[in-house]
Amino acid sequence: MKLPGPTSSSELAGLRARLADAEETLRAIRSGEVDSVVVAGEQGPQVFTLEGAGEAYRVLIESMNEGALTLTAERLILYANQCFARMVKHPLEKVIGSSISRFLSAEDKAMLCPLLKRPGKSGSKIQVLLNAGDGSRLPVQISIRPLAGNGLNSATISMVITDMTEARRTEELLRALSNRLVQVQEAERGRVALELHDNITQLLCGLLVRSQVLSDKLPASNATAKQEAMKLSAMLGETAEEVERISRNLRPGVLEELGLVAVLRDTGTKFAERTGVSLELACVPLDARLPADIELSLYRILQEALNNVENYAHASHVTVCLTKSDSIVQLTIKDDGAGFDPDHYPAGQKEKGGLGLLGMRERATYVGGTLKIKSSRRAGTEIAISIPLP
Repeated sequence: MKLPGPTSSSELAGLRARLADAEETLRAIRSGEVDSVVVAGEQGPQVFTLEGAGEAYRVLIESMNEGALTLTAERLILYANQCFARMVKHPLEKVIGSSISRFLSAEDKAMLCPLLKRPGKSGSKIQVLLNAGDGSRLPVQISIRPLAGNGLNSATISMVITDMTEARRTEELLRALSNRLVQVQEAERGRVALELHDNITQLLCGLLVRSQVLSDKLPASNATAKQEAMKLSAMLGETAEEVERISRNLRPGVLEELGLVAVLRDTGTKFAERTGVSLELACVPLDARLPADIELSLYRILQEALNNVENYAHASHVTVCLTKSDSIVQLTIKDDGAGFDPDHYPAGQKEKGGLGLLGMRERATYVGGTLKIKSSRRAGTEIAISIPLP
């Protein structure tokens, strides 16, 4: 097939000239020789500028260890630094001009869109996964800030993208360490409970029997000595009961033998008897035993919550509710006590909002669950633990 005559030759020359102009424009943009581009569109010419695109600014942005973007209102990437291009593993020239949505999953796009529409004066942050060119996914945190418009600049949003890979890895290591500490703690509690039950309690029971024998052998005429011996026997009996209570708390035999519902009832009954605080327990029947680690975690969380109620809440009533639905088990502990601000608790009261709550959260996280706290001054406290079942 022959090409048409002079008209086609002139058109080809024109196309070559336009291509040369485009290449020169791209070269000038990349080298920092220009800071604005006029693009013809259906609504007339549009001016795209990179505000503050001086050489010092470019050197600063390119030297960052974080990705940097500016977006148009249509979420097109007007500028990206080399760090972001390395994150998504695409050449920089293929990143600029594309949509930010190209590098996000549908779920992450749905979360990001509202923030792009209304980033707020102080900006906002979100953690997402970037889709890289090699098929991998990179965890990042995106910091979003609006750009002040100058009437010409179509860039409306700036982004700083921080690689969260190391942070995630550190978080996973800390969680693994925390889980290991929980396991070691439970093993040590079991060992101490066994020592108390098999040794200390037996010794105390032996002392109790001997003190009672001594009391019986004292003559009735020696009323003072007989009375002191009887008091000694009573104290030894109370001590043996207290050691046995501590042993049960350290390793609840009821939990191991009868399951979670039984130990919740036993714990609630003993709490009400010891403190005088009424406790209402509502438990759904469980068709099967829960995994041992989930039962133990829920029991330990209940222990800590009731300990906080006893020591700090000044409550008159506590409600404990155990439910199970859609393969999720939930335990809720609610009291009508003094309450507190979970975000601002008084210094020196670690048990109230510090180590106690932290321990409960770690227990829930250990079995893949979540713990939520609702509390305010003079309005009581509600602790809700949700754990998905395997």
